[in-house]
Amino acid sequence: MSSTENVPAPSRLVTDSQSEMTEIILPNDTNTLGNLLGGRLMHFIDLVGAMAAYRHSRTHVVTAAMDHIDFIQPVHVGDLLTLKSSVNRAFSTSMEVGVKVWVENTQTGVMLHVASAYLVFVAIDQNGRRVRVPELKPATADQQRRFDDALLRREHRESESARRRKARQVTAALEVAAGR
Repeated sequence: MSSTENVPAPSRLVTDSQSEMTEIILPNDTNTLGNLLGGRLMHFIDLVGAMAAYRHSRTHVVTAAMDHIDFIQPVHVGDLLTLKSSVNRAFSTSMEVGVKVWVENTQTGVMLHVASAYLVFVAIDQNGRRVRVPELKPATADQQRRFDDALLRREHRESESARRRKARQVTAALEVAAGR
C-alpha cells in the first residue's frame, strides 16, 4: 500500500484546525521607516498557517504555495500582531489554509485588519511521501463559503500551473532550435 492510500481520520471540523499567534513588532522586524517587513509578515503567516495544517492533518506538513496575499495596512514598531488561521478545504493530500492578520495599537487598543493570505500545505510522512488528510466538514455558512471558494482557487492554481508549464516547454524548444 502506498503512502497516499493510507486511511485518514474520517473527518474534522474547521474549528479543530483554528490557530492563533501574537507577535510584538520590534525594530529588527522593520524597514528604515519602522514598518514591518513584508517578508517577515509572510514568515509569520507561514508559521500560523502551518499550525492549522498540522492540527488538521496530525502529520508533518510542507508549504506548497502561498497563493495570494494582500497587504492592506502598514504595521509599525511596537504594534501587536495577531494572526488567525484555519483550514478552508482539505483535498486528498493537500489543504488550503486561510490566514487573517490584525494589528493592535498598544497605546489606543484599536485593532485593524492588515493582511490576508491563502496558503497550500501538503501532508507528508517522515520520509517525505505524501499522505492523505482527513476530510473537512464546514459547519457554518461562512465556513461553507470559504470551502467552496477554495475549490475555485485550486482550479485557478492548476490552470495557471499548466499555462506556465506550457510556456517553459515553448521557451525550451525555441532555445534548442536557436542552438543554445
